Amino acid sequence: MCIGVHLRFVFRVHSRPFAVKAMREKAGKFLYDLSALVVCLIFLIPVLWALFSAFRHSRDLFVFPPTFDLHGFTLENFQAVFASGNIPRYALNSLIVAAFSSLLTVLASSMAGFALAKYKFPGRRLILFLILSVLLIPLQVLMVPVFLILKTFGWINQLIGIIVPPAATPTGTFMMRQYILGIPDEMIEAARMDGASDWRIYWHIILPLCAPISAALGIISFTWRWNDYLWPLIVVGNQDNFTLQLSLANLVGTNTVEWGTLLAYATLVLLPVLVIFLLFQRYFLKGSINASVKG
Repeated sequence: MCIGVHLRFVFRVHSRPFAVKAMREKAGKFLYDLSALVVCLIFLIPVLWALFSAFRHSRDLFVFPPTFDLHGFTLENFQAVFASGNIPRYALNSLIVAAFSSLLTVLASSMAGFALAKYKFPGRRLILFLILSVLLIPLQVLMVPVFLILKTFGWINQLIGIIVPPAATPTGTFMMRQYILGIPDEMIEAARMDGASDWRIYWHIILPLCAPISAALGIISFTWRWNDYLWPLIVVGNQDNFTLQLSLANLVGTNTVEWGTLLAYATLVLLPVLVIFLLFQRYFLKGSINASVKG
């Protein structure tokens, strides 16, 4: 009897620190989740306000304190957006530029990353250093020589002038290289022993295995090209080849700005990128994490 009481006492004494530790872990997790929620709300408030204001009259946007009456919702701002220009044409131009430029980015970066990760040749690290050193050069310095090259090719005022120049990026090459370093060399050697060429190894082994990082890089590149304003502004002068960003900037007048129409347009421009990220966020997170830890 005494032994049983003693054992229960010992069990309670030793289990108490574990219970306290578990409570502390739960409290810490709760505080962490709460802090993350607060930070998310801070970043989402401007987006939610813009989305809410897109359905209101322009005269109601500057009312203080702001009201959130749902009865004042209207679609006039969106009607004004489609009346401001050939929006379907601008959307198609943006989609063509973002999609093809992202595809070229994935292909060029994966090829360069494969060569830098799996081929042994003199100066490999120097080439990687030179590629990454491009990140140190301001974009404004590169614009003039790239523009002159496009003028020589006759690509000014054409969509191809927006698609090709930003396709090869140092960031994409580095991400692909880091990911491909984690692919076993034995797999490539086995394919070579079976008679596979380098191109076949790349197309049938490397590229399929790089699907997560390709999706991550594709989403990043698509977002960059979809939101790009400065380079299309320099290259394109013909309104038929305008992207959504150029058309959106035209809504800002010299003396007046129709804020309701502007916010409605910005909401429409935001939706495609948001949908693509939500659809591929699993691959985006997986690819980004793997690329950051491999190598």
